[in-house]
Order: sequence, then C-alpha cells, then structure tokens
Amino acid sequence: MRILVNSLRLLAVIGVVAAVLGQWLVSSRLAGYNPFNFFGYFTIQSNILIGIAFAVTLVAAARRKRADLGVSVLRGAATVYIATTGIVYNTLLVGAAVENTVPWSNDLLHKWIPLYAVLDWLLFSDRARLLFRHIWWFLLYPAVWTVVVLVRGATDGWVPYPFLNPSQGYGVVTLYCIGVGVTIALLGVLVVGMSRLRLVKV
Repeated sequence: MRILVNSLRLLAVIGVVAAVLGQWLVSSRLAGYNPFNFFGYFTIQSNILIGIAFAVTLVAAARRKRADLGVSVLRGAATVYIATTGIVYNTLLVGAAVENTVPWSNDLLHKWIPLYAVLDWLLFSDRARLLFRHIWWFLLYPAVWTVVVLVRGATDGWVPYPFLNPSQGYGVVTLYCIGVGVTIALLGVLVVGMSRLRLVKV
C-alpha cells in the first residue's frame, strides 16, 4: 500500500510541474507577459504548495520516517489552499472567459489536483493529528496574498480574478474576501478533523 500511495503522490507532483510549466510556456510568449502576474495567481501558488508538500512527504517516506507534525501541518495547509482553488474556480469562476488557457493544464490545476489532494488527505493515515489552533496558520498565507492583490489592484490595476476587481466597489470585494476567508476557515476545520481519521493504513 505504501508503494501505491507514494506512486500516486509522485504522479501528482509530476502533474503539478507539467501543468504549471505547460501554461507558463504559453503565457510567457504573450506580449506583456509579467512573471509576477503569472505566479501571482492563487491557482498557481496553491498547486506549487501542494506539489512541495507531496514532495516533502515523499522524502520522509524514502527515509522510512512517519510524517512529523511540521510536515503534516504543511500538507494540511496545502490541502486547504488547493481545495479552495477547486471550490472557487468551480463556483465563482465557472464560465469566466480566460484567453490563452491550456485546457489540459487548466483541468489539472483546477479540478484533478484539488480532487486528488483532498482524497489523499482523507484516506491515507501517514499524517500527524492536527490541532484546531493550526487553522490560524492556515489563514496567514491567504490573508497576505489577499492584501498584496488588493494593493496591486489599487495601484497598478492588476487583479487575478474578476471578483477581486476594485472597479465593482470595495464593499463587494470585501464581501467576496470574507466569503472566501470563511470558506478557508471551514476547510481548515474539516482538514483538522480528517487528520484524526485512519481509513487506510500506510
């Protein structure tokens, strides 16, 4: 079972790298390409984070060590972020017109990687039991990301997603931010709760 689980995680890491690279190869050739914009998307960052979390977990497994609390917190946080990506994309961004998107990359980053990451966390037992106070750590990165995006939207005008566009009014943007923040907190509660389950022993 351990070999199967590690193989699935390795495939997930490869999938993240391939999908991000595939989209980057297209986006980087466009006029006006800005790496800060490309890597500023929560989608890209959350996929990179879950890829790193799986890679760290694989290294721990190669050393025949059970994932310690630090590794589990990293993986739990990354699971929250990638699940947020999947939920936001498939609710707020359904039907949004995005030019120059690579279809297979888009599906991997917004659908299949989020789905696998959640199932991986739910099913496999090689993780420490998290505490509810870890949810505050889960919220730190999204809060910083949101502040940076809002500052950029008010200064250079770049926003990664339509619901964060200040042109619709900061009251509306604030409501969206609160909604996403509550979603992240609730996902954090679920991730911490699921860390206590031992459905498939690894």
